[in-house]
Amino acid sequence: MSESPPQQSPDFSVFGPVEARPLTRMQVLVAAAMERNWTSIPHVSHHEEADITALEALRLERAAQTGSKISLLPFFVKSAVAALQQYPQVNASLDGAKKALILKQYYHIGVAMDVPGGLLVPVVRDADKKTIDEIGQEIAELAQLARTKGLPLAKMSGGCFTISSLGAIGGTGFTPIINAPELAIVGISRSYRKPFEAAGGGIEWRTLLPFCLSYDHRAINGALAGNFCRAFADTLGKPEGL
Repeated sequence: MSESPPQQSPDFSVFGPVEARPLTRMQVLVAAAMERNWTSIPHVSHHEEADITALEALRLERAAQTGSKISLLPFFVKSAVAALQQYPQVNASLDGAKKALILKQYYHIGVAMDVPGGLLVPVVRDADKKTIDEIGQEIAELAQLARTKGLPLAKMSGGCFTISSLGAIGGTGFTPIINAPELAIVGISRSYRKPFEAAGGGIEWRTLLPFCLSYDHRAINGALAGNFCRAFADTLGKPEGL
């Protein structure tokens, strides 16, 4: 398949003052990867919510005990591992000829990070063998490296599944682009409080977390995606199992 010719831009200066700011090398590479992944993979998105009331209580309790802020990202990583273990077809890649599904026996989870000059996805390797605290420490170290010296390719290779979390930035939902050759990526938005009818009457407030799974429809169908999202949400709802 031949590449599309680059889109020609008009001379914007005829409309008013402009500034031409060259893209960084990282931005050019990320843009090329995004375009390739979007145009070559048939994306489908599944939207879901997780009840993280218990998880938020646990996070705040641990923060009070340690005196430091506890991120939700390590819990997302462990929940993704649990869902991948339950549905191994998602922990896979299509081979080059698209005639085989390569099922992976390891759990390397990518975590998208916004850094000066672009977007990077460092990988937490063997996340199934690490604790919440170990994963949190590793993510912090990767983030520091990404924002200072930069990440070597080895730190961004071999991922099975990617997590993109907007966290406190906000938003009610977004559909992330799959990080090929992975088959799926989850985009997590900001949690919010919602009233529900309590079992004994009255109102009970719960904390809900919206997320969206973008998946490769060549290898994952809607039922599998829905079940995977339910497993991810259920694990987040029972943090004691993490």
